[in-house]
Amino acid sequence: MLWISCFPTASLFLLLLVCFPGQNGGENDQSTDIISVWEGDSISITCSMKGSENEVGTYLTTIIQPVNVIYVSKQNTSYILPALANRTKYSKDGRNLRVTLHNVQESDSNIYLCAKFIKSKGHHKKLSGKTTIVVVKAKTSEVVEQSPLYVNPQQGQSINITCALKSSHEDEGFYLLKTQMQPERVLYVSRQNSSTIFPAFANRLEYSKEGKKILITLHNLQKNDSDIYVCAGMLKNSTFLSVNRSGTMVLIKEVEQTHCTNKSWGIYGLIIVVVLLFFALICCTLYRVDMKKYFQKRKPNAVYEDMSYSSRRNTLIRSNPYVTDN
Repeated sequence: MLWISCFPTASLFLLLLVCFPGQNGGENDQSTDIISVWEGDSISITCSMKGSENEVGTYLTTIIQPVNVIYVSKQNTSYILPALANRTKYSKDGRNLRVTLHNVQESDSNIYLCAKFIKSKGHHKKLSGKTTIVVVKAKTSEVVEQSPLYVNPQQGQSINITCALKSSHEDEGFYLLKTQMQPERVLYVSRQNSSTIFPAFANRLEYSKEGKKILITLHNLQKNDSDIYVCAGMLKNSTFLSVNRSGTMVLIKEVEQTHCTNKSWGIYGLIIVVVLLFFALICCTLYRVDMKKYFQKRKPNAVYEDMSYSSRRNTLIRSNPYVTDN
C-alpha cells in the first residue's frame, strides 16, 4: 500500500481544504487540477510557490490519509516516501518543483496538495498551494458503479448520472469529475449529505442521495459540457480515492445551431416570396392604370373625328337641294 498513517479526521480536513482553500496561510494557489489516467501510466504534478528568504522547503502531500510523498528543501536535499522511491522522480527549477510518478496504481488515486514551509518568528509555518485530484482507473476492480456508459443529448436537454457503491463498502464522500476535455470538479457530496456544486454547473445541477447511491441531474447542457464524467468515492477506512474505470461519456448534439440555420433560411425564403408578391401586385396595378388611360385617350379622339366628318357631310347634303331648286 501507498500510505503509512491513518487520521480519523481526514474526511473533515478534506472538506475544509477543498471547499475553503487558503485557510492554512496567506500565500495560496487556489486552483485545482484533475489528472485522469489508466493504471501503468505516468503523471506529473508541478508545485509552483512564490520564493521567500525564510523558505525551508516544499512538500507534496496527500489529503486522504495524509502522508508526505516528497519533500525538497531549499538546499535541494530531498526525502521521498520509501514505498514510492523507485517510481518517483523530481526536478526543481527556481520556485517550481515538478514531481513525476511512474507506473501509477489504483492506490495512487488521491488528492495531492502542494505546500511550502517557511520559518517565521522561530516557528515553521505551512502555506498551502495548488491541489491536484489524481484519478487512476483500474482495469479490473469496480468498487464504484456508474451508469449510464454513454449519453448523446441535444443542447438544452438534461441527463441523469447514477453513482453507487457495492454493498460491502461505505463512503465518506463522493465526487463527480470531468476528466478529459476540460478537467474540473462538478459536485462533491459528503457522507452527511452536505454538498458543494462547483462553478461549471452552478444553478444547473440537482442531486438526491439515498443510502450508497447518488442520482445526479445535469440541466441545460451546452456544447462545452461534452466530456467523460467519472464518479470518485472516498471510502471509509480506505487510503485512496476509488473511481469508476469507465465513467459516463457525454456528447452534446449541436442541433440548436442547425435549427437556427434552417429557421433563418425559412425566414429569408418567406421574405423573398412576400417581396416578389408585392412587386407583382405593383406591376399589375400599374399595368391596369396605364391600359385604362390608353383607352380613355384613344376612344374620344376616334369619336370626335367620326362625328366631325358626319356633321360636315350632313350639312353638304342639306345645302345641295336648295341650290338646285333655285
